[in-house]
Amino acid sequence: MKHILLLSLSLFAIANAQQAGAEDTTAPATVDFLEILQQGGVMMIPLAVLSVVAICLVFFYLIVIRKGAVVSDRFMNQAENLILQGDHFNLSELCNRNGSSVAKILGRAVDFLRTTPSASLGDIREVAEAEGSRQAGILSQRITYLADVGAIAPMTGLLGTVIGMIKSFREISFGNFEGVKQMQLSSGVSEALITTASGLVIGLVAVIFYSYFRGKVQHYINELEAASTHLMAVLSSVNSSNKTYLDRSNQQPQQPQPQNLA
Repeated sequence: MKHILLLSLSLFAIANAQQAGAEDTTAPATVDFLEILQQGGVMMIPLAVLSVVAICLVFFYLIVIRKGAVVSDRFMNQAENLILQGDHFNLSELCNRNGSSVAKILGRAVDFLRTTPSASLGDIREVAEAEGSRQAGILSQRITYLADVGAIAPMTGLLGTVIGMIKSFREISFGNFEGVKQMQLSSGVSEALITTASGLVIGLVAVIFYSYFRGKVQHYINELEAASTHLMAVLSSVNSSNKTYLDRSNQQPQQPQPQNLA
């Protein structure tokens, strides 16, 4: 890729030097940014699509990736109170109404506990850990689309560079020196440089936002692990206390043996 860019810059410099030495000189025309993008050729279409996709993903992640969608302080307080009261029915309803990640983890554990009352504490923790791993994977997988845009955009710009270079060399092979002298060569080189610059800009912006959201996701995953561990500890403690109380209540007092009187 480095050699292609150096060759493009060399051809562009040669074309500019030939135009400066031409006898027919014209006043430079002002070209706005939109006209420059239009000179990028057909590869500017997929680059424009990638830029729109990147912008949409950034706004979507700003809305979705937030603390309230992962760990809600209000939900934590309500859930802990219901756990201490032993109200598993209302706790399950609260988890179903709340769409946060920690609510889904706790809801899966509570549903398992309700359907399997004889389950051990280890089984409940395994269910919660499995759901926690799934929620963490969803958060991490969601932002990879932005990284894909950051990788595809520069490659698309490089493809536009190759197409522009092919056009330039075709003009050299099928034209004469006068044609090259009149800047027929520079159009292909300009297209190559514009697509390369556009792809690099889109890829750079996408990678910057991907790094930003990746840091936020990692921070929220750590908070999710801490919150779910706390709720599981409270749930396990209350459930263990209830089982101990039931076991003691079910124990029958031993009847005294009658003594044989001689």
